[in-house]
Amino acid sequence: MILIILLVMALTLFLLWCLLLLPRRNQPGWEQLSGVRYAHRGLHDAEHGIPENSMAAFRKAVEHGFGAELDVHLMADGNLAVIHDSSLRRVCGKDAIIEDLQTADLDKYPLLGAEETIPLFQNVLELFEKEKPLIIELKVERGNAAALTDAVMALVQNWHGTYCIESFHPAVLLHLKKHYPAVLRGQLSQNFLRGSEAGNLSLPVRIILTMLLTTFFTRPDFIAFNHEDRSCLSLRLMKRLYQVHEAGWTVRDPESMNLLEIEGILPIFENFIPS
Repeated sequence: MILIILLVMALTLFLLWCLLLLPRRNQPGWEQLSGVRYAHRGLHDAEHGIPENSMAAFRKAVEHGFGAELDVHLMADGNLAVIHDSSLRRVCGKDAIIEDLQTADLDKYPLLGAEETIPLFQNVLELFEKEKPLIIELKVERGNAAALTDAVMALVQNWHGTYCIESFHPAVLLHLKKHYPAVLRGQLSQNFLRGSEAGNLSLPVRIILTMLLTTFFTRPDFIAFNHEDRSCLSLRLMKRLYQVHEAGWTVRDPESMNLLEIEGILPIFENFIPS
């Protein structure tokens, strides 16, 4: 009798786990994103004066026929900057926070190793109009998920290009689900239990994000997972049960890219130019 009870409990927990991993299915638009290779933060090459997330990197991606993945922050004046970190220390060598700056301030913060400054999102959109697709990552800071998402959507809704939106922060996906349901949305994740990017996240939050347990509430169309962490049981289960779409980041060699493409996974790459 005890064994039966334990089996019933285990089955119940497994079914609950499967339910929590249920994504949105059959949303149109993925076919326009597939079959494209995406340059991570543009086709950057710092050694040759082409910094990440710079207009030079995005121009180079367009010239080679690649799509691009990019990062977007909301500035103090409501405009959108394309940069990965909130702090400008790593890419500009200066102590400033992008959320505290206005558009007019960007000229004061040249990107290291180049004569370029942090691009505006609208300028990158203009470059990619009617070109290859964009994977747009929204960087939430100070609880600005809704404001950031609304600002991005104000620019892309009348843009003549193909895109999807992704974020590590589930609040972005919830806002898209409620207010912009036609947009393809993706949950970014990785193994936060061993990753250095976990930051100050508590252990329960790291488990929830790693195991994709917000999926039932956010209903993403795809999962963008660190390709080195694809052994994640939740990701494997979503692939098996629901055939969820997937993007893999960040690929740094042709062999890994080939393996992902064989499985139909969108590759987000850097540090080499695919042939």
